[in-house]
Amino acid sequence: MSSPPLLCLFLSLIVVFAGTVSPARASDELERGGGGGGKQREFDYFALALQWPGTFCQRTRHCCANNGCCRGSNSPGIFTILLLFVKIKICYGDGLWPDYNDGTWPSCCTKSHFDPKEISTLNEALEKYWPSLSCGSPSSCSGGKGTFWGHEWEKHGTCSSPVFHNEYDYFLTTLNVYFKYNVTSVLNDAGYVPSNTEKYPLGGIISAIENAFHISPQIVCSKGAIEELRLCFYKDFKPRDCAIGADAKIDMVTKKASCPKYVSLPETVSIGRDGLQSWESNDAAL
Repeated sequence: MSSPPLLCLFLSLIVVFAGTVSPARASDELERGGGGGGKQREFDYFALALQWPGTFCQRTRHCCANNGCCRGSNSPGIFTILLLFVKIKICYGDGLWPDYNDGTWPSCCTKSHFDPKEISTLNEALEKYWPSLSCGSPSSCSGGKGTFWGHEWEKHGTCSSPVFHNEYDYFLTTLNVYFKYNVTSVLNDAGYVPSNTEKYPLGGIISAIENAFHISPQIVCSKGAIEELRLCFYKDFKPRDCAIGADAKIDMVTKKASCPKYVSLPETVSIGRDGLQSWESNDAAL
């Protein structure tokens, strides 16, 4: 698989970043403005949620300018970073979000508003590797409607202190981690490639990721197809299992409860602007 054009830059930056970040104590209490205005303690670890476009795009019924499923042959055919909250019970968040070991998570931790100018140099990479696969305007922490990436920063990024203090570092490092832990490449090398006819053993997919990264992923399926795959990391971005303690394996099995023993990785449906019956504006409600 060829390297993405920005990969060398991102990977060189993550090496520098990883060498300067030091884990902070999870027991520290921080005064934060979101999540109802009360205290939200410092998070314990990061979770990176990836989406399989072939599964998401099968449900596309309407197109809009920001919907990655509507790019025809340019629609993503690799795992991309999950954008927007998926409304299923076992999916907790999107993108890179801080999490607690007890299964809960902080959100909307400060009143820091998203400034798109801060990440303008990352737009090309974000459009390709962190696209939205739906239409609509997500809610902002202030209660109004915001932008897709603004939702990510306000809901999750603001809760990532002391690791991140600005949105540029949050988005850049998320891309870095995504490239370094390339799930698509690992699965392709193991023979698990997009197909509308093949079914793959779930255990084999999990083993391929475990062998590559030495951690167990969490997987969510929809109608027998992989929809989401989640990797977890310590605050210095060393990989870890998404659950700890004696019930770790039980917890991971629970997250995979939606998946059968054999799963599919459907090819992304090539949907162009004229390929659907209707075209929605960007401000359509979710």
